[in-house]
Amino acid sequence: MFAVIKTGGKQYRVQPGDVLRVEKLAAEKGETVQFNDVLMLGGDTPAIGTPTIAGAGVQAEVLDQIKGEKVIHFVKRRRKHGSQRTKGHRQQLTVLRVADILASGADKSGVKAAMGAGSAPAPAQATKPAARKTGAAAKDAAPETEAAKPANLLDAARGGAPDDLKRITGVGPKLESVLHEAGVFHFDQIAAWSPEEVAYMEDKLSLRGRIERDDWIAQAAQFAAEKE
Repeated sequence: MFAVIKTGGKQYRVQPGDVLRVEKLAAEKGETVQFNDVLMLGGDTPAIGTPTIAGAGVQAEVLDQIKGEKVIHFVKRRRKHGSQRTKGHRQQLTVLRVADILASGADKSGVKAAMGAGSAPAPAQATKPAARKTGAAAKDAAPETEAAKPANLLDAARGGAPDDLKRITGVGPKLESVLHEAGVFHFDQIAAWSPEEVAYMEDKLSLRGRIERDDWIAQAAQFAAEKE
């Protein structure tokens, strides 16, 4: 007897004794989990779900939690000023051994349902979240945010001649003016920002990830080098 199950957006044909790797599940090594999304049962009495088969399930033992092989992503942008970036990724996986296929009664088996790690409910917090500070309390808490504020912000452009920040992808006249108001006038200022300082500026200027997405740091470093 075999079954076709769905988990992690993929379909798998399984039978008792099979060992397979699936997208990470919220389960510990040695636990038994049950897949309830059974699309098809094969054997002496085959059945096809619409889309799943009510009461059917596949039980499996968790053997290990591992990471898959490294995958390299290369991203290149050609608009305006070219930038490129290479990223690596290793998918988290769960290794299972199929123990049993239930044609019916799975909904009453009492075995923990197989759930993706991202779908598992977050553990309850022991304490209440901190209340939002206002007024004087907010001012007392300000140094925690200020710690990420770039130290190289200026009151005015050096020599009265700011760089043309519009050369950076996504920066137009309006955003350039906003940057000037925030104390940013030169490419070398942007090129020197740390990840914490980038996060501070994105939050302060409501850029929503634009600095990292458009790779401002690399672009600014390139334009600053051209001036030397």
